[in-house]
Amino acid sequence: MNFLATMKRSISRAYASLLKCQQPLPLIGVSSRHFSKDEHPVMPPCDFEPVKYESDPFERILEIRKQRIAPSLYTIYKKPLLLHQGHKQWLFDNEGRRYLDLIAGIVTVSVGHCHPKITEAAHKQFGRLCHTSNIFLNPPIHEYAEKLTDLLPGKLKVVYFTNSGTEANELAMQMARVYTGNCDIISLRGGYHGSGPTAVSVTAVASYKPGVATSSNCYTTMCPDVFHGIWGGSHCRDSPVQTIRKCSCSPGCCEAKDQYIDQFKETLCTSTGQRVAAFIAEPIQGVGGAVQYPKGFLKEAYNLVRERGGLCIADEVQTGFGRTGSHYWGFQTHDVMPDIVTMAKGIGNGFPMGAVVTTQEIAKPFANFMHFNTFGGNPVACAVGSAVLDVIEEEGLQKNCEVIGTQMLLEFAKLRDMFEIIGDVRGKGLMIGIEMVKDKESRKPLAAQEMNLIWEDCKDMGVLFGKGGIYGQTFRIKPPMCVTSEDVAFAADVFHRALTRHMERSQR
Repeated sequence: MNFLATMKRSISRAYASLLKCQQPLPLIGVSSRHFSKDEHPVMPPCDFEPVKYESDPFERILEIRKQRIAPSLYTIYKKPLLLHQGHKQWLFDNEGRRYLDLIAGIVTVSVGHCHPKITEAAHKQFGRLCHTSNIFLNPPIHEYAEKLTDLLPGKLKVVYFTNSGTEANELAMQMARVYTGNCDIISLRGGYHGSGPTAVSVTAVASYKPGVATSSNCYTTMCPDVFHGIWGGSHCRDSPVQTIRKCSCSPGCCEAKDQYIDQFKETLCTSTGQRVAAFIAEPIQGVGGAVQYPKGFLKEAYNLVRERGGLCIADEVQTGFGRTGSHYWGFQTHDVMPDIVTMAKGIGNGFPMGAVVTTQEIAKPFANFMHFNTFGGNPVACAVGSAVLDVIEEEGLQKNCEVIGTQMLLEFAKLRDMFEIIGDVRGKGLMIGIEMVKDKESRKPLAAQEMNLIWEDCKDMGVLFGKGGIYGQTFRIKPPMCVTSEDVAFAADVFHRALTRHMERSQR
């Protein structure tokens, strides 16, 4: 009873801080749920009926996949999902089964699958002007450029449009090298920035590196991971849920942050030259497993880079457009002002587009070189991007990320306290990671086979989690930003049931 009373008090305090919204949301809980052997949690209702699947049979799709599509484009799950239709936070397969989508096309579907306003904007622009090169004037690119850059602070008012996050990061790093005249670029271990030559060089997750020569003058430094790293404690993160590690910091002083900054300084003194071109980092690591840094780390790292003539690049490909809840851009949660911001994924709600935003000063030298992108700023892409911004504002999706994201974090933190194999629950808004471990004391990653069994179980019960982390040990929760309180309860119940089954298997 003491444990439950403590949890209720902590949840009540957390919710009290979120009552900026007009209506308080009901408390939900999973810690007292008990399931029969074959019981599945009940899926929330959905008033949408998908159309009947009439494409090639499943076996024919698999045959085409095997023979005609590059093998590097792998599928997940023992039996791959053949997805047929989407609606808001839901996906439907070829047999009509419904799934709660907690990974959103790898953090790409921001405002919900097939949102009618996005569909209408694309359809209208397709019927008016489908494409013209950006060397011609057309209304959508100019209207969207102004609308997008108005959402960024300070002098970040010049935009280059691209087709993906990889392209955006490649361009941003090239711009930094041209502007500074320097070559060296620093990134964090565990970071993911794309698959282009330079982007893959600053990506520091082995499974995404092809093992062939890529770009030079790129260096990684220790990731300031306060759960899995060398240093960290229970007061380090900007999150409703803190790590279970004890904290020895004195008030106003984060020892973990200071230690990781010392490592950053060592990289600058040993790996790079006296001058650097740029430091690129995600405000919260995405593919790396929703890793959060100690408060104040990015601010000091930015200062160190600028002392050596470098620019600071915020990779907002996953954290942008209100996903972190408290702010529209992830870098704002760290109280920093980057020189260049890259974005993609949620920018188009699934439409392939990206952007780089910087200042007039940094953009000007790049104009001395011929830089051209055939499809960047495509009229349809800009019409879609503009509609996405409208929906985020009109439907209060940034606030929804804050409120529902906090509920999600608190619910999964309760499961962490119940199960030895949940090592850490972390994140901000709807950018959440659940790190699975062999045991809490060692913090060693849970074996891939065990991860996959839990993952498959969740899918079979109707919830699609992502996976990430250097060792694939972290379940990623980054759903469409329209998810509801009922979805949180369902997802937590499904995860609870999957973990219970896993423990039963382990005891046989």
